[in-house]
Amino acid sequence: MRGWWREITGLVLPLACGGCGRPRTELCEECAAQLHGGPPRRVRPDPEPAGLPAVHAAACYENAVRALLLAHKERGVLGLAGALGKALAGAVRSGAGPPPAPGPLLLVPVPSSRRAVAARGHDPTRRIALAAAAELRRAGTPAGVAAVLRQRRPVADQSGLGAGDRRANLAGALQVVAGGGRLLRTGRVVLVDDLLTTGASLAEAARAIDRAAGPERMGSGVRRAAVVAVSPSVFEINRNWN
Repeated sequence: MRGWWREITGLVLPLACGGCGRPRTELCEECAAQLHGGPPRRVRPDPEPAGLPAVHAAACYENAVRALLLAHKERGVLGLAGALGKALAGAVRSGAGPPPAPGPLLLVPVPSSRRAVAARGHDPTRRIALAAAAELRRAGTPAGVAAVLRQRRPVADQSGLGAGDRRANLAGALQVVAGGGRLLRTGRVVLVDDLLTTGASLAEAARAIDRAAGPERMGSGVRRAAVVAVSPSVFEINRNWN
């Protein structure tokens, strides 16, 4: 209900750019250039958690990109999902590479907790993934969203936790819903998230995907990952973004 209210109010209230606050536009040209202006990059957190798939990010989490993600995620500026989805689609293309086998790209969003979804009134990563899949289809790439991951136990708020604590907090926390493994075997799996910090969430998601895929698919390279933005701490440590 809260999501519908935000969409309705977005139609009647004055618009302002989610990146810089410029009036009369939800996304100005300058902020759009920061989000879409550079090619996606392969990124690695340091330390890199075991089981982390190859990660490709659309942009660095700073300035306008940071403001846009927060506006969509925390302030419910849902109209930004299209622009963020376009950025995510670029990272998906970069990470997926040429198709090694038939079947669509299956974008699997890393799930938010039920409490976080209820507080925000929407699931931001799933919303961006849906927009990215639509963008990929418009460009001729078969793609869909397979929201098959669920939290199997409560986890603590990740903010303020270091890399080791995040890994411990998330260890074994995710699972694939019943029947999800069969769905995942019909295409090429790409894990998607809105932000990479330590990589703990994506590593745990990859573990759950591998477990559901079955022994014959584990370690076969079907797991990929793409994110809209990468934390500046990863950028500063690794100097991968240039």
